[in-house]
Amino acid sequence: MPVYNKLVRDKILEIIKANGQKPTHKILTAEEYVVELTKKLVEEVEEYKKDKNTDELADIMEVIYALASLHSCTAEELEKIRAEKAEKRGGFEKRIFLVEVMD
Repeated sequence: MPVYNKLVRDKILEIIKANGQKPTHKILTAEEYVVELTKKLVEEVEEYKKDKNTDELADIMEVIYALASLHSCTAEELEKIRAEKAEKRGGFEKRIFLVEVMD
């Protein structure tokens, strides 16, 4: 029997049960949730680094939205912040790699 000990999406228990399996789980405290969301973000980024596909990018976004909600920030508000930063500081489209700044 595999042991996962990790944060999973909300419908995973239903999917496991539909497959005839019996999952055990617990509901995290607020403090545990923050820790596990942060671990999940790292996990998803590592998966993207390995697989380099848009499914993994969508997983990263889902975790980011969950983290943003902990700061009472909606996806729309987060996008507004991102757009404002892009307007002021630019994005990453030009592929600029800063090597050094001399005084």
